[in-house]
Amino acid sequence: MRNIDRFLALQFTWRDAVDVVIVAFVLYGILTLLRGTRAMQISIGLVVLASTFFIARELDLPALEAISRQILFYLPFAIIVLFQQEIRRGLARMGGNPLAAIFRPHAGRVPHNAILNACDVLAPKHIGALIAIEGDQILRAYEEGAKPVDAVVTAELLVTIFTPGAPLHDGAVLIRGNRIVAANAFLPLTATPDPRLAHGTRHRAAIGMSEESDAFIIVISEENGSIAVAQEGVLTENLDRESLRARLVERFGPER
Repeated sequence: MRNIDRFLALQFTWRDAVDVVIVAFVLYGILTLLRGTRAMQISIGLVVLASTFFIARELDLPALEAISRQILFYLPFAIIVLFQQEIRRGLARMGGNPLAAIFRPHAGRVPHNAILNACDVLAPKHIGALIAIEGDQILRAYEEGAKPVDAVVTAELLVTIFTPGAPLHDGAVLIRGNRIVAANAFLPLTATPDPRLAHGTRHRAAIGMSEESDAFIIVISEENGSIAVAQEGVLTENLDRESLRARLVERFGPER
C-alpha cells in the first residue's frame, strides 16, 4: 500500500514531459548513429558484459562481482576507444550550425540525370571516379586543399574531369546543389579497414568521408567499372543506373 500511495502521489508536470522527450531524442540519435554498423554489435556485447555485475550481485557471486566491478571501472575508456569514429561523427553533427543553411548561398537541386549520365560513360570504360555530394554539413574544409571549379554540374564536365591524364582526374569532385564547387579534393581514408572489402584508395576514401560527414559519395572502380555509394560509413556496391537514381532520390528528393 505504501508503494501505491507513493505512486499516486507522483505529479507529472510539463518539465517531466520535456525531460522524457529529450532523453528519448538522445537515445534515438545514438541508436540511429549506431544502426547498421559493427558498433551496434559491440554495444550489445558491452551491455551484456556490464550486466554481469548486477547479476553477480543478485546471485551473491563475490568473485564474479569483483571482476565485473573492475570491468565497469574501465568500461568508459573502452567505449571511447571502440566508438571513437561514432563519437567524432556525432559531435560533428551536433556541432553543425543549424543556421548555416540560411546563410549558405542558394544551391539548386542535385542534378540526378547529369550524374547518372556521367556514370554511364565512366563505368563501362573503367574510368575511376569519386564524387562527393554535400548534404547538410558543409564540406568547406575539403575545398581548401582542392582546385576551385564553381561550374554547373553537367555529364560532359564530370567525364572531362575524371578522364585519365586530365589535370584534375585524381581526387574527388565536390558537388553542392547543382554546382561543382571543387575538384582534385582529397578525402579522409577510413581508419577501420574491413578485410571483406578488397578495395583501393577511392573506396576507402568514400567510406572515410561518409564516416566524417553526411555527404553522399559515389565511387566508380577502375578495376571492374562497378558503381558504389557510401553513406554513414556503409558502402553499397554493384549499383546500376536505376538503383543509383533511387538512392539519389531518397537522399536529395526528386529532380525538378
